[in-house]
Amino acid sequence: MRLNTTINRYLLKEMLAPSVLNMIFFTFVFLMTQILEITNLIVNYRISIFILFKMLAYSMPYFLVFVMPMSVMMGVLLTFLRLSNDREILALKAGGVSILQLVPPVFVFCLAGSLLTAFMGIYALPWGQLSLKRLTYQVAAQHFDVGLKPGTFNDSFSGITMYVSAFDRQSKLLKDVFIEDHRNETSAQTLVAPRGRLLRDPRRLRVQLRLYDGIIYQVDIDSRSVNTVHFERYDVNLDIQRAASQASAREEKDDIEMSLPELRDFLAHSPHDSRYYLALMQYYKKFSMPFACFALGLLAIPLGVQTRFAKRSFGLALGLLAFLFYYLLLSAGQVFGEAGKYPPIIGMWVPNLVVGAIGLWLFVRTLNERPVSFDFLYRVTRRLRRRRSG
Repeated sequence: MRLNTTINRYLLKEMLAPSVLNMIFFTFVFLMTQILEITNLIVNYRISIFILFKMLAYSMPYFLVFVMPMSVMMGVLLTFLRLSNDREILALKAGGVSILQLVPPVFVFCLAGSLLTAFMGIYALPWGQLSLKRLTYQVAAQHFDVGLKPGTFNDSFSGITMYVSAFDRQSKLLKDVFIEDHRNETSAQTLVAPRGRLLRDPRRLRVQLRLYDGIIYQVDIDSRSVNTVHFERYDVNLDIQRAASQASAREEKDDIEMSLPELRDFLAHSPHDSRYYLALMQYYKKFSMPFACFALGLLAIPLGVQTRFAKRSFGLALGLLAFLFYYLLLSAGQVFGEAGKYPPIIGMWVPNLVVGAIGLWLFVRTLNERPVSFDFLYRVTRRLRRRRSG
């Protein structure tokens, strides 16, 4: 089979533009699901635009793992829909170019999408999730006064537990302050004060609690003695940067935050509990999601060629239905895999096998000039549009 390089370049160029546009669109849609959390960060924590964009950048790999296969499929589908609508497929067939000869550029396009998806899942996703967690700790610690809730015990800082009955955020005044300080291994301190003030030093990443007219109960663990000290003013220094780093360091990594070697090590030494199956599914997903580009891309070719009413709106709905079917299979695999109903490798790879088999069946029928009618889907979408317009 002789490959026409002009046609290959033409198809690659045609597939690239709709794929990029769909990637931007679906990424925006996924980010809109985080709008409530983003609003909470802006309103409550008053974070800067720079920090906000960093958080969004760290979240992007998580969305792109799903967006990339979807965008590849939509790029292939919309390209072949346009070629069918403009009768270019018919012209190519008349010139002796079969549908089979149009597969190599699609394969190259799916391969590029697969490599990008693999990079996102294997490298960018763990880095992004871990960086997002650390940045969240830093933001929460730097805005400690926002997270300080009256009437509840706060243990954000290692070795310190604090309780206040009332807190004026404008004047930074505290009322009825109770602090337990266990940072010293040989002694423990309990501080009680009727009032205090919260002082922040953002440059040094420190918070200072200035207490007034209170009492310190000091317990020496070695000598088992208790001392009581009355004070007019006492300062308690809290290191935000150290607290943030300690909090992120002592937290165990989730399966989504682990790199590929860390996942392998965890699976080799972990008991077969629910977390083991979650990590195993995450491990197989890093390889199954890149191959989804090939399965969905193969399905998109016959869908684009065989659809008689080749309108972009209908093609978009058809592509979304196909990806929704794939995502439902993937979600079912995750649910049954977590429950241990069957091996996680089956749950992660069955969607690729099912969608790929359907795509291969439709592709063979397309090669043999045996069309599959999608008229019923078009009639449904047309009726929905009429109802909305009416």
